Amino acid sequence: MPIVQGLAGLHEWVLVADPEDRIVWVSDALASMWGGGHSLKGKPWLGERVLPDFPDRLRETLENTGLLGNEPVLLQNRDEAPLKATVSAAQICSGSGGAYTVAIFRVGQPEERELHAQLGYSKAILDSAPEGVVVIDRSRFITYANPAMATLTGYRIDEIVDRPLSAFINDQLDQTQLSEVLSEDPERTHSVDLELRRRDDAPLSANVSIKLLALPDGSQVGAVAYVRDVTEIRRFQRELERKNAELEHTVHAVSHDLRSPLVAILGFSRLLREDYGDAIDEKGLRFVSRIEEAGRTMEGLIHDLLELARIGKTDPMRVPVDPRQVLQQIQAEMKPRLDEIGIRLRIPVDPPILYCDRTHLYQVLGNLIGNALDHMGACDSPEISVEISEEPGLQRICVRDNGAGIAAEHHERIFEIFHSLSPCKGNHGTGIGLAVVSKIAAAHGGRAWVESEPGKGAAFHVSFAKA
Repeated sequence: MPIVQGLAGLHEWVLVADPEDRIVWVSDALASMWGGGHSLKGKPWLGERVLPDFPDRLRETLENTGLLGNEPVLLQNRDEAPLKATVSAAQICSGSGGAYTVAIFRVGQPEERELHAQLGYSKAILDSAPEGVVVIDRSRFITYANPAMATLTGYRIDEIVDRPLSAFINDQLDQTQLSEVLSEDPERTHSVDLELRRRDDAPLSANVSIKLLALPDGSQVGAVAYVRDVTEIRRFQRELERKNAELEHTVHAVSHDLRSPLVAILGFSRLLREDYGDAIDEKGLRFVSRIEEAGRTMEGLIHDLLELARIGKTDPMRVPVDPRQVLQQIQAEMKPRLDEIGIRLRIPVDPPILYCDRTHLYQVLGNLIGNALDHMGACDSPEISVEISEEPGLQRICVRDNGAGIAAEHHERIFEIFHSLSPCKGNHGTGIGLAVVSKIAAAHGGRAWVESEPGKGAAFHVSFAKA
């Protein structure tokens, strides 16, 4: 049932009662005390089957406030003496107007209490920590909270300690996510993003780092959690995502609006050349060629803008790719330009296999080689060489040329959209290629950068994090 989603994985000892205080759901651990949950369904939870000696004052408190916090009780056991426990409960309104009661019990083991008592030696350190810190026991109740945690949530420390962890987690999906983290590898520190509850109901997004606690025999008895407020960071990220979505929509809209007149310009210039070419002199034909060339440049610009907007929307489809095959394809496509300028393109003979998006790899190599062609400048024995290597944790691509080089003040700016160095004769670029390269690198968990000096060529590097 929705009311217990998340709680079932986070706490062992839980029951839910309907507005008439009859049990409608009970956790497996709690049901085992009475031989199974079937024997409890429909029975009153405040009675001899569960809490035979429930004080009248607690019953009144629950009825008047809808809350109980860590109250001591005796939990009935079918075959043995009653267990000493505490109960925390909350009443939750149902759609029909009544209130369901969710009760969470805490049955601590002596060894657990001893372990958590030992944490007192570290209390002075934890009390002065700038981030929130809480310690929880195996029943997922909070046994310690530092002053920073009180500041973070707006609750007093005594209002946090001895309450179930679920009382401070707003979302049922977050409760489920946290329960999964608390059951994972105890040797690792796990990190999870949660929406926490503040006393004033203000939004509180937190990044929580969790380390499980264990006894010498390896049995798990709880965890320590470090809580960092990331509310402003998340708000900024959401705002950035919204603005990026608006920008992407604008790019698509503008690109669509530009295509119609562009198709008309290219179409009529073609008709002008085909149908009236004999009536136009050589100078007029040069003008027509310039119109067509400008139109094709605009066409390439629109294509690159759309491609730039698409990159990063989804995760790259990373598969094993032989970069030599991609380079051979690019080399064949660029052969006319390479031969015209007289530039030698050297590609690696046996490069390592790259785990990346093949289309993205083609774009990176094509843009970097094309950029070198555009900005090579005059030099003796012009050459572009491609190097591919593997390093710890990453794969690296390097496209190196022996051309004019780039001054240091341009090293970062050339990766910005529309930023280009002084146009070179025959430059085919749109000013977007290196921005595409940088965005692809980021989508693969890496980065793009350049090493260069004027007159000493340039080396463009792209790293991909290993898949």
